[in-house]
Amino acid sequence: MIEDQKDSLTATIIGCCYQVHNQLGPGFLEKIYANALKIQLKEAGLIFEAEKEFDVIFQNVRIGKFRCDLLVEDKVIVELKSVTGFQPKLFQSQLLSYLKASNIKTGLLINFGNTSCEVKRLSM
Repeated sequence: MIEDQKDSLTATIIGCCYQVHNQLGPGFLEKIYANALKIQLKEAGLIFEAEKEFDVIFQNVRIGKFRCDLLVEDKVIVELKSVTGFQPKLFQSQLLSYLKASNIKTGLLINFGNTSCEVKRLSM
């Protein structure tokens, strides 16, 4: 995927997140935002999979699995949070681990818990 297409895709996803936050505001559980975001992504014409499961491989052995909140267009992992205050580095580490294990190159960490929607774009 060329860089402009990837940037366009993440920009569309981020726009959907802002629409959700603008309408709902802070204070809901993560699941509420996830459900609203699925509606926005669908309206934007994006293909996504919720709770996509990936295997974690160590020395060619499956040692576990993880589920990301959303995988959009098979290209971007979206992890959603609804926490007030400062976002811990733990969330970024979690997303980076997901990117590494899945071989997906781009991830978005979205926090709906504060007065403005917070977005962190991470790449491998």
